[in-house]
Amino acid sequence: MLLEFEQVGYTYAGSPQPALQGLTLRIPQGKRCALIGQNGCGKTTLFLLANGLYKPQQGVVRWQGEPLKYDRASLMALRQQVGLVFQDPEQQLVASTVEEDISYGLCNLGLPDDAVAQRVGKAIVAFGLTELVDCPVHHLSLGQKKRVSLADVMVLQPDLLLLDEPTAYLDRLHTRDLMVKLKQVWATGTTILMATHDLDLVYGWADWVFVVDRGQLALEGIPQDVFAHRALLEKLHLGVPQVFEVLDRVEVALASSTEPDTSAFHALRQRILGEFRQG
Repeated sequence: MLLEFEQVGYTYAGSPQPALQGLTLRIPQGKRCALIGQNGCGKTTLFLLANGLYKPQQGVVRWQGEPLKYDRASLMALRQQVGLVFQDPEQQLVASTVEEDISYGLCNLGLPDDAVAQRVGKAIVAFGLTELVDCPVHHLSLGQKKRVSLADVMVLQPDLLLLDEPTAYLDRLHTRDLMVKLKQVWATGTTILMATHDLDLVYGWADWVFVVDRGQLALEGIPQDVFAHRALLEKLHLGVPQVFEVLDRVEVALASSTEPDTSAFHALRQRILGEFRQG
């Protein structure tokens, strides 16, 4: 396992309820993982603990089998390996121009100028930012800022990429463009963990799904198995992807017909769900 949480607890000062309580969760290497749950369930806290920005008050977080260390040198090394992209790119962009922003993390590592220039150049091309190199960051659209914040992290070549609601506030075109970029990132060997409310995206994209409720892991598995637990997901006020909703309605309508062919429908259902995943 790449990153592990073992009985982790964390409570914010002044809060009557813990953000995480006894959370045990293991992120498998090389997978596209999704983290789903209601607002306030602990998703963002989990990310901040994973990146070492917070320290657990109970339990332990392990990276590649070793407990995290919280001295400055260890945290700097961790954040090269575990990249975090915030929901709001304004929290991440720190420099005046796109090129300066992407180079910021590398410069902090003290890399030679030629190495910085080479890696920044590759990131600019990879994330389609060539025409924006000298553009002031505050002139960018939200979609462009999201791409820059992703490039900021990926230029460090992390083993694990954490994405907090990456498609929030994006239209369909920019969402599709972002998912293409993430496919390219994953293809290079980077493990991805994405927190999102978009269940259709989760079903079509993820290899593994974690369901978190009130700071604890409620369910995990491949998308087909997780979304088969409809009663539990409804109880957690999450629901299921739209394709499941549509097929369930068709099944109900078929069952009420005079000569229902349920076996043929179930075969068709599996085919449709499979094609939706491939898409």
